[in-house]
Amino acid sequence: MRVRVIQLRLLAGLLFALWLGTFVLLLVGYRPGGPADWLVAAAGALPALVALAAVLWPPLARGDQAHAGISWLALLAVLLLVPSMVGIVDQIRGGGPQTLLPSPEAAYPWLVALLATGLFAGLGIARRQLGSTAVRRRRLVLGTTLGVVATAVVGTAFGSAAIGNELALRDRIVASSRFGPTDPTLEPPPCDGALAAGRTAQLTVRVAGEADGASMGRMTIGGVRAGLDVRWLGYAATSTRLGQYGIARVGDSAWSLAPGTGWVPAPLSRVVGEDLDLQLLRSVLTAENRVVAQMLGIDVIEGARARHCRVAVDGAMFRAAVPQVAFLVGAGDISRWRGELDYWVFADGELGQVDGRVNGSAADVIENALLIDVTYRLTAVQRGTDVDVPRPER
Repeated sequence: MRVRVIQLRLLAGLLFALWLGTFVLLLVGYRPGGPADWLVAAAGALPALVALAAVLWPPLARGDQAHAGISWLALLAVLLLVPSMVGIVDQIRGGGPQTLLPSPEAAYPWLVALLATGLFAGLGIARRQLGSTAVRRRRLVLGTTLGVVATAVVGTAFGSAAIGNELALRDRIVASSRFGPTDPTLEPPPCDGALAAGRTAQLTVRVAGEADGASMGRMTIGGVRAGLDVRWLGYAATSTRLGQYGIARVGDSAWSLAPGTGWVPAPLSRVVGEDLDLQLLRSVLTAENRVVAQMLGIDVIEGARARHCRVAVDGAMFRAAVPQVAFLVGAGDISRWRGELDYWVFADGELGQVDGRVNGSAADVIENALLIDVTYRLTAVQRGTDVDVPRPER
C-alpha cells in the first residue's frame, strides 16, 4: 500500500506542477490589456489548489482495477494539460491572439483536465472524510460529488473572469494596431468571404519540426512586401541546413542568398511562390478551399478584431503553400501527411496571421524515425503602409 501511496502522490504532484505552471504563465505572460487581466491570472491558481488536495490526501484504493482507474484519471489530465500549456506558450511568444477561450473546441481540453483533476482529488478527500473502512460505494459517490462541485466552481470562476475580460477588451477601442482596424463595430468578413493580402506588409515566418519528439530545428524569416515585390532574410538551423538564406524580387529582377554566396542574381522563376502571404492565398486559402472552412470564433489580436477560421490540408498542399518546409524535410514525399491551417481574417478583409500544423510518416524524410510534426506561423502586419523593397547589394 505504501508503494501505491507514493505513486499516487507523484501523479498528484505532477498535476499540481502543471496547473501551477499554467498559473505562472498566465500571471507573467497574459496581458491582452483588459480590465481584469490580473483576475484571470489569479483564477488560474484555483486548479492548482484542487491538485494540491490530492497531494495531501491521495485517492488510495485497495483493488488493482480501482487503483488503475484512479491512476488513469490523473494521466488523462496530464495528457490534456501538456499540449494545452504549449498552446499558451505559443500564444504568448508569438504575440498572436490572447483569447483564452475562443471556442468550445479550445475550452474542452481544459474542462476535461479540470474534471479529471477534481475527481482525482475528490476521491482522496472522500477517503479522508469517511475513512478507509467505509463502504466503497459511499466513498465513490462522495468523491464524485466533490469532484463535480470543484470542477463547476473552479470552471465557472475562471471562465467568468476570462470571458468577461475578453468581452470588455472587444468593446474597448484601441487607438491603433499593427494587425488591422480596431473599431469594435466593424465585423470581420466570414471565413468563406472575400480575403486578400495587404497592398504592403511586414512579414514574419517561423517553421519548426520535430521527429519522434526530438527537434529537427527551425527556419525563421523576416521581410517586407509591396505588391509583388518582396525581400526576406531567414536563418535556418535544422538537421540539414545551417546559415542565412534570402529571396528578393523587385520588378522583373530577382536575387537569392545562400550561406557563403551573398546575394546573386536569379531567374524570376526561382522566386515564384516565395512571397509568403501571397503564396498562401494562391495555393491553400483560395475561395474554393475556404467554402468548407471551420469558423472558430472572433479573436482580438493586439486590439484588432479578427475572425478565426480553419481549413484542412494535406502534405502536398502544405508544401505548395509553405515551400520553406523544404529546409526541414528536403525533397521527401509528404503528400500523405495531414494537418490544418488556422487563418485570421481582419475587419479590413485582409489576411493577418496564419498558424499551421501538419504531420505524418517520417519514412521518406528521416531514417530511424516514425513520425514528423511540422508547425508554421506567419504574421503580416502594418499592411497598407508605405514600404520600400530595396534591391540587394552584392
